[in-house]
Amino acid sequence: MHLFARVALVAVALWLATAANAEAIEDMVQALGAKESAEKIAAIDALASSGDERALGILQAMLDRRLFRVKADDRVVFADKSDGGYQLTDPLTGEALGEVGRRDVKKVSVNNKLRGKLRGTIGGMTLLSPEAEARAAAADAVFKTPNAAILPILDQAIEAETDASVRDRLERARAAVQIETSKESAVRQAAVETLAQFTDPDVRTLVASLLVASDDGFVEADDAVRAAATETLATIDAGIARWTLIGNLFQGLSLGSVLLLAAIGLAITFGVMGVINMAHGEMVMLGAYTTFVVQEIFRNHFPGGFDYSLAVAIPAAFVIVGAIGIAIERGIIRFLYGRPLETLLATWGLSLILQQAVRTIFGPTNREVGNPEWMTGAIELAGGVALTYNRIWIIVFALVVFAGLMILLARTPLGLQMRAVTQNRAMASAMGIRTGTIDALTFGLGCGIAGMAGVALSQIDNVGPNLGQGYIVDSFMVVVFGGVGNLWGTLLGATTLGVVNKFLEPYAGAVLGKILVLVAIILFIQKRPRGLFALKGRAVEN
Repeated sequence: MHLFARVALVAVALWLATAANAEAIEDMVQALGAKESAEKIAAIDALASSGDERALGILQAMLDRRLFRVKADDRVVFADKSDGGYQLTDPLTGEALGEVGRRDVKKVSVNNKLRGKLRGTIGGMTLLSPEAEARAAAADAVFKTPNAAILPILDQAIEAETDASVRDRLERARAAVQIETSKESAVRQAAVETLAQFTDPDVRTLVASLLVASDDGFVEADDAVRAAATETLATIDAGIARWTLIGNLFQGLSLGSVLLLAAIGLAITFGVMGVINMAHGEMVMLGAYTTFVVQEIFRNHFPGGFDYSLAVAIPAAFVIVGAIGIAIERGIIRFLYGRPLETLLATWGLSLILQQAVRTIFGPTNREVGNPEWMTGAIELAGGVALTYNRIWIIVFALVVFAGLMILLARTPLGLQMRAVTQNRAMASAMGIRTGTIDALTFGLGCGIAGMAGVALSQIDNVGPNLGQGYIVDSFMVVVFGGVGNLWGTLLGATTLGVVNKFLEPYAGAVLGKILVLVAIILFIQKRPRGLFALKGRAVEN
């Protein structure tokens, strides 16, 4: 045959193959609009395995509910809302098909089963994405909706994967697909054993489903697979228990840091002055509202610097709330020294006044306080444990405040005079220390630290007029348990109460857990009335 004739024959054959493939793809797209879900699922599988680069966009459009049927000719198209109805686009060519009325098209229905199928298929088609996050998300989608057609792509993705964490998720997805779709006992057994290295709840649910009993026996009929599932489930449960322990410990330390911030100001106020300040919770609340005001200023005038708002709010809260504390001491408390009941009633009344003042100025509803970008997100650990950045930063902040206060008390003249007044007020006065001034500064310092606690609490709690009421009782428990006026006791007491509370909650509930802690503290105080660390000095020992 002449060379030209052979070339022409090959060209015609290629053209016919291309035309046939184009027709097949078009048939698959039209089948997505079928009435029966089984036909749609078959069309989804066909598109996914076609290798056509347009398939992913078409399936994503179906998941996003952008796939419609034109009533006039029953054609499947993309449709986007417009002022007059819908703007139509050809899903294969991208050609604009004009605008039609809302009654001229009908949305392709997608039920929950189809949504799961689409997510898994789309995930499988993005397993080879250049973005690691996209590959990881695709692996998770395949794990949740296993599909045997995805296995070759999974094997290819695992072989090419360079990121260890993404490879683990890909292997987890492959094991799930093999368990759900394979007919070979050895393959399914190996897949179950592979899942033993993963300790997340989704994997546990999958493995546990193999051990469910029914009227006809076990769901999993193969004895070897069931034995592997039993062993794997025990391994997963042990791993989840360890990670849950770590998660509870983190939550306990987080709660302890919150209690430390709320109680540390009360510790020095109560320890130095012997004043039962029932308005201490409102000092925390005022610090939170200071954060709200500062953030509003940044939102309205310096939106680009919002991430720095807390750097301004912390010193602002310390100064403003500290000044309010000095005013309270000079205006009310100094007239009530030596009269603890009257002091308690006066500060309780003051707390009600402050709450109502905040309601009048800011309103009774909670106010929005945002997290800076560097406090947003979490560190994801195995077993479903997440260490949120805002709580990590609050733990660090609480330790920094504690260290700063210790340095102030140990290394500054004000700290020396405060310790002198704490240990023996009469002797300190005789040595020329102005105890009245020290009282005012001490009360202001305690309130200022409570204000900074409010800044921290605004990042994890609702900012409202009753914010402080949730922490005042716990703060007093921390101070009494740790030892009145002793900062190390306050640190240990806050940490202990926080951790114990979080470990009791899963078994006793939040309310009963707090009651049990309170009973334990009462019994402890019966044995050690001065707490864990009692202050030393002639006055306090008399």
